[in-house]
Amino acid sequence: MFTGIIETTGVISAIKETGTNKDFFIKSPITKELKIDQSVAHNGVCLTVVNIDEAGEIYQVTAIHETLQKTNLNALSIGSEINIERCMPVNGRFDGHIVQGHVDDTAICTSITDENGSWLITFTIAQPHQQKLIVDKGSITINGISLTVVKSIENTFSVAIIPYTWEHTNLKHLSVGDAVNIEFDIIGKYVSKMLAR
Repeated sequence: MFTGIIETTGVISAIKETGTNKDFFIKSPITKELKIDQSVAHNGVCLTVVNIDEAGEIYQVTAIHETLQKTNLNALSIGSEINIERCMPVNGRFDGHIVQGHVDDTAICTSITDENGSWLITFTIAQPHQQKLIVDKGSITINGISLTVVKSIENTFSVAIIPYTWEHTNLKHLSVGDAVNIEFDIIGKYVSKMLAR
């Protein structure tokens, strides 16, 4: 389980295709602290560490075909910066919200507005029926980042980004037309399913 508070970022140093899977080799400041078989969120996607190089600089994770189809990981290339978060320790604090690392879908960035101290980013979702899972002032995870929804209307929603988040995540590289991974609030998903019954 994660909280959506990004611990650091990593850079893709190599990508290897094996069948329909992709192995990503990631250079990160926390590589020396990782262990094989550990779960780590990459742009909000929970992946297992399968190898660490002898120097402790680069680690490897594998994304299967379904993950590649459902997330923006398939668009990563060598040099791409990704958001990284390790699982929350039992004695940790919930500074964000409950994040599973199970991406629900992608959303497309439609606008980025500099608010002279913050940034307002708007996204369009692909599946209109998911709009009920997005509520004003509710939580949503974008590329693994726990954020608060500013406004949700029709097939779009917006979030406000403070300077710290802008500088310490890969949102600063975002452009209009880019796809981001989104995970809806787990509590909202459970409530929606119960009401549907």
